[in-house]
Amino acid sequence: MNTELQHPAPEHFILHISDTHFVADNDLLHGSVDSDENLRQLFRDFVKAQVKPEALVFTGDLADTGRPDAYVRLRNIVEPVAEELGAKIIWVMGNHDARTAFRSGLLDSDAGEESVDMVHDVNGLRIIALDSTVPGKHHGEISDEQLAWLSDVLATPAPHGTLIALHHPPVPSPLEMMAMFELREQSRFEKVIEGTDVRGILAGHLHYSTFSTFGGAPVTVASATCYTQDLNVAPKSMRGQNGAQAFNLIHLYQDKMLSSVVPIGEFSTVYSVTAEQMAAFEKMTLEEATAAMTAPGEESDVEFSIAAETADGELAASAR
Repeated sequence: MNTELQHPAPEHFILHISDTHFVADNDLLHGSVDSDENLRQLFRDFVKAQVKPEALVFTGDLADTGRPDAYVRLRNIVEPVAEELGAKIIWVMGNHDARTAFRSGLLDSDAGEESVDMVHDVNGLRIIALDSTVPGKHHGEISDEQLAWLSDVLATPAPHGTLIALHHPPVPSPLEMMAMFELREQSRFEKVIEGTDVRGILAGHLHYSTFSTFGGAPVTVASATCYTQDLNVAPKSMRGQNGAQAFNLIHLYQDKMLSSVVPIGEFSTVYSVTAEQMAAFEKMTLEEATAAMTAPGEESDVEFSIAAETADGELAASAR
């Protein structure tokens, strides 16, 4: 089979997580969701892939009511994983977060109620954490002062361009009720980033995965790790569900941003192929490969096995 790569390896790899909504220790969010365990499950699943993201970006609503102890527990879960992966942690404010507790618990800062806007360098990629929250409100705003600051930062291009991470995504929603909670005056934000080196925007808030464009840049919204929004609902209604939680893998190539949604949880295996078996599989003809994948009369959990090394030194694979 022809396996020649059409795309080079990505320049950067980011793990994008959102809306953890940690509550008090041993409590359940809305009486049914174990926010802590969902995040632990995410990391247990992710480390199996044995890949190394450069940064873990959390786009807001980290604590459900801004409890200081919730930030401590979150940090205690995330920091050991980040250290093992060799990844930088980037925290972004959400409307459920409290600035003073957020700064103290996650940033070791005593700056109190100041807007949490920060610039991070990730191996030449600039990631800007932009605080879109309005204290005491659920909608988002970016102030004149923030826009002026952002414009000044973007005036100097970064070596590998810029990602902006904020909580409120500058996108429409199929849920009509979300209009009450969206980022306001989005056009002002758009004017600041147009024509700059912004390569993408990462956001959360919606509790479902979605994608769009804004100011010439792709926008990717990570679903929540706590609970998600059901999009199959009647007009002007909402339904939170304990299922379909996910996070995103962000791969940056020279000319594009790739966003991949990964569901949280364990699922039944249909088939499994190891790297060694795949190497043998790639040496098959297309006809052989098709036959191996679609053996008639077999159960759905097709399992590839290395049969033997053939006389001419080639590996063969068979399906059983």
